[in-house]
Amino acid sequence: MVIGPAQGQQDLASSPARKRAAARAIENHIEPDTRRSGEWADENTGAAVRAFDAKDGHGWVTSTSLKKAHKAWEDQVKALMNRLSSEKVSLRATTALLQGTDFGVGAHVRTSSSLDRY
Repeated sequence: MVIGPAQGQQDLASSPARKRAAARAIENHIEPDTRRSGEWADENTGAAVRAFDAKDGHGWVTSTSLKKAHKAWEDQVKALMNRLSSEKVSLRATTALLQGTDFGVGAHVRTSSSLDRY
């Protein structure tokens, strides 16, 4: 399905203010909340791993499985944090890039305007 200008434009968050607000939301809420959740999971998973770990030579397989699952989850959290950071940077850079392009095109068009002769 192709979304035409009339359908897609109304939902497009393209204003510089909305992009700045989205970048601030990532920076002030989403990244810190994700980091805190990751730390909470680290602490609780570590406690569970220790509880199931070998004592007197006998331990549960659950301990090793939890360690492996936690490693995979930790990698996913790191990937998410990297993605959030990238999106934040992109939101902030897009406005400058688009404004620079607009000014550049405007300056080029302005220098070659046929209206200048009148």
